[in-house]
Amino acid sequence: MKAETGCAEKRRILNRKKTFMLVLDILLGILLVWFDQFTKGLAVNHLKGQPACPLIDGVLELQYLENHGMAFGMLQNQKVFLVLMGSIFMLVLLFFLLKMPVTPKFRVIHVMMVFIISGGLGNMLDRLRMDYVVDFIYFSLIHFPIFNVADIYVVCATVGMFIMFMFVLKEKDLEFLNFRRDMKSDS
Repeated sequence: MKAETGCAEKRRILNRKKTFMLVLDILLGILLVWFDQFTKGLAVNHLKGQPACPLIDGVLELQYLENHGMAFGMLQNQKVFLVLMGSIFMLVLLFFLLKMPVTPKFRVIHVMMVFIISGGLGNMLDRLRMDYVVDFIYFSLIHFPIFNVADIYVVCATVGMFIMFMFVLKEKDLEFLNFRRDMKSDS
């Protein structure tokens, strides 16, 4: 009887931790999407129809662009496809976010996944509202394509996750991704 009570208590604690992490994820996501949309609003109000505004001469400037495609201008005017694929991708990430352990080792990955989902959601909101994504940051030194804050979220978090999965996490840390193990434990 005591063992059952102990297991039930552990499950309750784990559920509270998961709920707390989910609330933090949602709050962080709202803040990140708000900041992305805020910066895009500033770009529309202050950069649209204006010449490029150098921040560091010859290196970094603010330049307004309406991107009707995705990264590097690919898939121009394919709104339905981009929204559909983006939605599927974000749902997959959300599934893994909810499945992820709430141990300290995974907190950084939790945050990085929230950054990726928030960046995707920020750009998707633009596509749904305006049929294009507002881009405004340009590295003129290397002629890098113009991008926005949501793109920074996605790229930096993806690089961080790649580093975590390649060099920090071990194979046993990723057992929560094993669907066969989950099916066996459910039977």
